[in-house]
This record gives sequence, structure tokens and C-alpha cells, in this order.
Amino acid sequence: MSPSNNSTNQMSRCLKLRTLFKKSFNFLPPLLNPSSSAAISTAIDNPNSSMEEFKDAIRTRLCIIGSGPAAHTAAIYASRAELKPILFEGWMANGIAPGGQLTTTTDVENFPGFPEGISGLDITEKFRQQSLRFGTEIMTETVTAVDFKTTPFKVFWGDAKKTVLADSVIIATGAVAKKLDFPGSGENGGFWNKGISACAVCDGAAPIFRNRPLAVIGGGDSAMEEANFLTKFGSKVYIIHRRGEFRASKIMQKRALENPKIEVLWNSTVVEAFGDVEKENRVLGGLKVKDVVSGEVKDVQVSGLFFAIGHEPATRFLGNEVELDADGYVVTTPGTTKTSVKGVFAAGDVQDKKYRQAVTAAGTGCMAALDAEHYLQEIGAQEGKSD
Repeated sequence: MSPSNNSTNQMSRCLKLRTLFKKSFNFLPPLLNPSSSAAISTAIDNPNSSMEEFKDAIRTRLCIIGSGPAAHTAAIYASRAELKPILFEGWMANGIAPGGQLTTTTDVENFPGFPEGISGLDITEKFRQQSLRFGTEIMTETVTAVDFKTTPFKVFWGDAKKTVLADSVIIATGAVAKKLDFPGSGENGGFWNKGISACAVCDGAAPIFRNRPLAVIGGGDSAMEEANFLTKFGSKVYIIHRRGEFRASKIMQKRALENPKIEVLWNSTVVEAFGDVEKENRVLGGLKVKDVVSGEVKDVQVSGLFFAIGHEPATRFLGNEVELDADGYVVTTPGTTKTSVKGVFAAGDVQDKKYRQAVTAAGTGCMAALDAEHYLQEIGAQEGKSD
């Protein structure tokens, strides 16, 4: 599927979400001013800017950036603690509708409380409505930059004249699974969520994959782990790797290579996905796999394909305002959600490269709200409240 078609489809999802949320919207997101970047850069690069410049800014004790389970769990806890948080849910941030990665998932079956399962769009709307119920102010805008050099912290959206001044900030912008683009891999006319996924742990146990041949694309630890996991459900698992050796750790390679249900297709790439004729091409039926050495293309019959080629954390807007690791994830103090900046916290997949589950994101969202509340108590920002 082409990038333009993907953008169109995501925009369609956003429009559906906006219809669901229209009763709570107070405005439509404006187009970015061409001079926005320069204006924001000027504001950030001048730490001595007079607060007079921000006299029209919105003040809040807590600003939450994100729209997934981590962000909304933080918002629910913070709202119940009477912190009156402002939450930026984004507008097609990272090419994804408000709600994050879950909005691209058809059925969520591993989140407690939904024994029959629930669609990604429905569960994210429930998150949102619960945040609103307790008083969270939600802004459907994308944060473009932040300034954590001095307090109150500055959160910019649109341009430098649109600013939130916050006593504390929770970053919960998530991480986007990397995907490959080839015929049949997308949503419009393709098999995304109809056999193709980017999360084996999330989707691998689904009935359409049980006792069927499956495939994983990748060569790192994640690919090895997901392939081994899928052998619990699939009849056979192919690991498709474009090189002649894995980059995964030796122990992870050993586990995969010694698993009798795993077959490796070395020096291979997927060039097309095609449908299952017996099911009128409604779901994935197989892949055209090219040997990059010989050039030969062959059909591989599979009912599931899982991308395991990494994730990209949504942290570009942070610049150098908070410590990031080599992969761009926010660094937090172990056992907490505290970042390198006192008063700034991170929750969810933006700081978690290991688990990446909705329920673990929600857990860290709770932690971040509690950490933020304790911090605000320390600095005396909670008027009329004490330990």
C-alpha cells in the first residue's frame, strides 16, 4: 500500500474518532503556521525569555502528552487527585489517530475487563471518556516542542504563541511499530489486520493463526522471541531474513534455530502478500518471497505474517530536553517514571522497549500520575492539599 493511501486511511480513522468525540470538542486543530518552527526555536533557545511573553499561555499543574492507555490512565489518576490535567492527544501524530497504536488494532483480547474482546477504536474511546468524566481537559493538538530548562515547563503547540505552562509533565507518546511496504501489506486492499500484524504477543493466539503456517520478518532478538512464541499456536513458523546471518544474541539465535517448528529463509525478502482463495481473498493466504542472491521468487503459504523489525519511539519533538537512550527511548530511573529532568515523567512504550503492551503501558501511566502528584506536593504546587 502506498504512503498516500495509508495517510488517507488514517485520516478516515481520525474522522471517525472525531465523530465519536464531537460532543467534547471545543475547536478544530488549526493548520501550522509556516513560521512556527522558527518561532518555537527562538523561544526555546532563549531560556531567559521573560514570562511576559507567555502571558497568554495556559497554566496547569500537570500536562500529559499522549493518547494511549498510558496517557489516559495517568489522566484518570491525576484528575481524581484534583490536579486538573491538560492532555494533548495529538492530531495524526506520527501518522496515527488519537488513541495511538491501539486504533490500528481490530480486536483487543488481552486487556482485562473485556472477556469477549473489544475493538481498538472502542477501547481507546472508553479510555478517553473516562478521562473526560473526571475532568481532564483534552486538546486535539500535536505538541511540536518542549522547553524543560526552567520551570514552569513550556509545552508548545502550533507556534510559540500557543503554549502551556506546566508545573509537571508526563510524556506518554508511545512508539510506532516499523512496517514494510509491499503489495498486499497495507489496509486498503491489503491484509493488514487480516493476517498481517506487528505484534505476535498481541495477536498470535487469534483463531485465524492456530494450527496454520506463520511467518516472521526480522533478524534481531524480537524476531527470535516472536517466532518461538508463535510456535505455540502455528503449525510451522518461517523466519524471513534478508541477510545470511542473524544479528540477534547468540542465545536467542540458538533457541530459534533448535526449534523444530521454525524454518529460516535466509537472504530473503517479501515482495508481495496474496489472499487465501478458499476464503475469497478476505484474509492472508501466502507470500511471494524473493531470494536476494539468486533472484528466484517463490510462493510461501502462510496465514499470518508478523513484522519484527523494531519500533520507533515518538520522541523527536523532545529534542535534547530530556535524556534519551541510543534508540531514542526516554530514560527513566528504574522502578519509577522519573526522567533526567525533575518534574518530568515518562510512561508507556515511549520508555519501554521490552514489554510494549497496553496493560503494562496503563500500569506505568498510573505510576507516572502518582510520581507527578508526589512531586507537586513537594514543590507546594497542590493548593490546599498535603500528604
